[in-house]
Order: sequence, then C-alpha cells, then structure tokens
Amino acid sequence: MGLLRIMMPPKFQLLSILAFGVAMLFIENQIQKLEESRAKLERTIARHEVMEVERRHTQDGVRDTPPLAEDVVIIYNRVPKTGSTSFTNIAYDLCGKNHFHVLHINTTKNNPVMSLQDQVRFVRNVTSWREMKPGFYHGHVAFVDFSKYGVRGKPVYINVVRDPIERLVSYYYFLRFGDDYRPGLRRRKQGDKKTFDECVSAGGSDCAPEKLWLQIPFFCGHYSECWNVGSRWALEQAKYNLLNEYLLVGVTEELEDFIMMLEAALPRFFKGATDLYKTGKKSHLRKTTEKKPPTKESIAKLQQSDIWKMENEFYEFALEQFQFVRAHAVREKDGELYLLAQNFFYEKIYPKGN
Repeated sequence: MGLLRIMMPPKFQLLSILAFGVAMLFIENQIQKLEESRAKLERTIARHEVMEVERRHTQDGVRDTPPLAEDVVIIYNRVPKTGSTSFTNIAYDLCGKNHFHVLHINTTKNNPVMSLQDQVRFVRNVTSWREMKPGFYHGHVAFVDFSKYGVRGKPVYINVVRDPIERLVSYYYFLRFGDDYRPGLRRRKQGDKKTFDECVSAGGSDCAPEKLWLQIPFFCGHYSECWNVGSRWALEQAKYNLLNEYLLVGVTEELEDFIMMLEAALPRFFKGATDLYKTGKKSHLRKTTEKKPPTKESIAKLQQSDIWKMENEFYEFALEQFQFVRAHAVREKDGELYLLAQNFFYEKIYPKGN
C-alpha cells in the first residue's frame, strides 16, 4: 500500500484522500440517521405501552375518581400593584371558554391576614367545595399553609412580584389618582397632589421604607414574625415558601413569559391566555394615572434602608428562580417567544401487556 501511494501521482493521492473523507462522512451520517430512527422507534413503542396501560386501567375500573385536572384549585394571593388585575382579568375572560370558576377573595378592609377561624373556613371551602372545582381563587391575602390543617389535595399557588420601589411608587400614585380601569372611583388619598419625590424629601409616611415591607410578608404567611418589618426570619420563610409551595412566581416586567409558561403547564385553565394577553385589550392593561418616575435621589434614599435591601433581596431571589424556570421552558426567535417541546419520554415499561 505504501509502495502504491509512492507510485501514485499527487493529484490522484489528493482525490483518494477526499474520496475517503467523503465516504467516512457518509457512513457517519448514516449511523446518525440510524440512531435517530432507533430513538423515534423507542418513543413510539413507549407511547404505545403507556396507552395500553391506561386502556387496561380504564377497563379495570381504576378511574372511579374525577380526573386530576377537574379537581385542581389555583390560589393567586396577589400582591397589590404587581399587575395582578391585568392578569386576573385574563382568567375572567377564559373561565367561560375553558369551563372553570373564578372567585375573588374579598377581605374586610383589604386585610391580608385572616383570623384562625377564617383560615379554617377558607381551607374547608377550597378543598371540599366541589361545585367550584376546577377553581381559580384570587385576592390580596397572605399565604395560607394548607398542610397545617390536615387536608388532602393542596391547592396550586401562583403569584407575581415586582421591583419593590416601582411597586411602592405605583401604589403611592394609585391611592391619589386611581387608574384607567375604574377612573371614576374615588381613592383614599384623592386630592393630595404631593409627588412621590416631595414625599420622600419631607420624610412622609406614605413613602417611608416601612411601606416597602409587603411582598415578603405576603409570601411568608400568617405567622406573627412575617409582619415584623425587617425580620430576617420572615425573609427566609418567604424564600422557602416561594420554592416549595408555589408552582410558578412571575415578575411584572416579564408578564407575557409568565402567562405563556402557565398556559403550557396548566392548559386546563390557561389555554388561549397568551394570545389573549397579546391582543392588548383594555381589560388586560391597567395603568396608574399621573404617575411620575422618582428621581435618582429619591431612589438612593430608599435604598439606604435595610428594609429595601431585604425586599430587594427577595425580589432578586424570585427573579433568579423565574429566569431559571424560563430558561428551561421558553426560547425566543425573531422577536417571538415559543415553548420548548417535551424533552422526556417513558421506556422499559413492565410488566408487559398480555
């Protein structure tokens, strides 16, 4: 072979090398196609086996209880001024089409903390009120730990958080000027023309750092320590609940992504939600009127507070978790978001069917 290569003209040697390279690429391509075909065959067989198992279970009468999707209850304990009305209106628009119930939890004086007896009543309603299932409950209520009450079938919690200073600024002007959702409704601070910057400069109570303490206690729940402003324990408990008790927590600044992921995870409720949000109907877009962005000086003054540092730490924690979930669920192409396809399948299902 070595002698043949020496006797072969350089031109033919180059052609031989090229031909060998092409042949190797062809063989590798065929091997890859065979591997892809084998994987597709395995998935097809696995799907067939799953369907066969489900068919046998149905014939054996195993499914004598309602399907899971028909028994689900979602609780959206919405934090004020995080875009919650915009999102909730989508649920109201979808409930007739997707056949679920929407219930507003209206507490006296918008108190987010329930009495012990009201917590028991609420837990009993949510878990046993079959006529309202599947159900979507929403309201400005702190997290309720259903596991404390010995009930079966815990609800699915979701929520949305917002940059703490942006949320406070929005709430400050909302109390004075309302929004475009119900423009005729008289608000509690209507007539007060003082800007947020003027309030911060004067050390007013409506813009004090203590007013930032809201998202942490809403996630922390009904423990007394949750409502002690600046409590490190409350912050850690809020983080724990966010990770362990909530299916998904979005951020106001990326609400479309949040809605898209909910539609993918819970289509029984949110099928069609993304398209509905994109239409830009007035009912889905609620904006506070007369809102003036704060100056850098006002922001810097608030950021000196330990309360802001803790609320911001919680917000950044929620944002990081949301972006982690999104990175494994959504991609962007040509300015449009799209969901990733299912990336798992079942195989080696035993015992085999008869």
